[in-house]
Amino acid sequence: MKVTQEKLPASQIGLEIEITPEITKQTYEQVIKNLASTTTIPGFRKGKVPRQILLQRLGVTRIKAAALEELIQDGVEQALKQEEIPAIGQPQLRTSFEELINNYEPGQPLTFSAAVDVEPEVNLVQYTGLQAKAEEIKHDSSRIDEVLEKEREELATLIPVEGRAAQIGDVAVVDFKGVLAKGEDETAEPTPIPGAEAADFQLELQEDKFIPGFVSGMVGMNPGETRDVSAQFPDPYANEELAGKAATFTVTLKELKEKELPELNDDFAQEVSDFDTLDELRASLEERYQKEAEEKTKSNQQEALLAELLKYVEVDLPETMIEKEIDTMLTQTAVRLSQQGLDVRKLFTQDIIPQLRERSRDEAIERLKRSLGLLEVSKRESIEVTPAEIQAKVTELMQQYADQDIDEDRLRSVVENELLTEKIIDWLLEHSSVELVPEGSLSVAEETESELVESETTEPQTEEQSTEVSTS
Repeated sequence: MKVTQEKLPASQIGLEIEITPEITKQTYEQVIKNLASTTTIPGFRKGKVPRQILLQRLGVTRIKAAALEELIQDGVEQALKQEEIPAIGQPQLRTSFEELINNYEPGQPLTFSAAVDVEPEVNLVQYTGLQAKAEEIKHDSSRIDEVLEKEREELATLIPVEGRAAQIGDVAVVDFKGVLAKGEDETAEPTPIPGAEAADFQLELQEDKFIPGFVSGMVGMNPGETRDVSAQFPDPYANEELAGKAATFTVTLKELKEKELPELNDDFAQEVSDFDTLDELRASLEERYQKEAEEKTKSNQQEALLAELLKYVEVDLPETMIEKEIDTMLTQTAVRLSQQGLDVRKLFTQDIIPQLRERSRDEAIERLKRSLGLLEVSKRESIEVTPAEIQAKVTELMQQYADQDIDEDRLRSVVENELLTEKIIDWLLEHSSVELVPEGSLSVAEETESELVESETTEPQTEEQSTEVSTS
């Protein structure tokens, strides 16, 4: 078999394959023989149909097409093996099948063209001495006070209030009924709001606990008092028919209570944690949040470095790899949504899937370029993960999730990939410079740059500028 190779865009290899006359004849005759043994024609026993009758009934074109399918499939397989080409995905026929049928003559040479995707060649223009900026996340100690205060709120005891009116922070037991405001037509009957009615409803008097205006309208009420309170549904709102509309609620305050918070002491620490003292609890929270801040900072550094590395990755990705990565992304999304209790079949309809695939394409390409770039670094710098490192991590995770059914082989593959990626990124960080900047500064800079670009593209030209452009 004669095979000529040609390098094509998108990491494809073009193949011009010439099938020998002997094979084109042999395959054609074998197809006729197979059809004769399986085709039923009235008046003839199966397998005893004369050749000429078979050709007349089935048609030469149909028989040629069946023979060509075999010739093309076998020809591509043998060509890949002969040329030692590590193809990925399915081969593509580049010659028109109709043209092949017209030109195919059993006993004559047959030449056709095909293309196969192969693993892409990666060119890393630069991967050391990279420079990037990342936001440094610093732990705010006030967060500990907020957490402890929230725990105190959870353990609060409700004490009946006597001798004063309702105020922010109280807990009220109310009956209420809501109607939509009349609007400009004062004679119109108020419209009841579906579901906006309750009895013995317990409500914490905080503005974010109900629709705007309801809680503030209750401030100053005394137990036993009934009052009409004006409020307005936010826009947007879960019920679109109510979004942005004004309403009036008739509210009766039945009981009023206030929260009595536990003291912030060692007894409190023992109740909400495994620590004996409040100081130990605070120290534990301080350590946890400090670690979280450091991990987030490191994650920012890694992302900034990978974004910079991406600029120097040159690779012509084959369509097979892109489509496979899109499949992976959509599968991961479907699994995540399913775990959240959503019906994936309603979200991933036949009409929506093509749109999702198209929207995922750019991200899939970026993920592939990043992954291939990292693998290229590992090859050039001989960065590897040892079997002992993999086994240690697998053992740790198997013990951690002993109550779950885990595929150990799949887990091993995931662990190996994650450990290798971590090693490569750590190596890159050691051989690059990532400047830490204050939290929020990069996002502000990006917004400012975006605004500048937008203003430049929308700014009207002066008469002088218009003349200059037209005469240049």
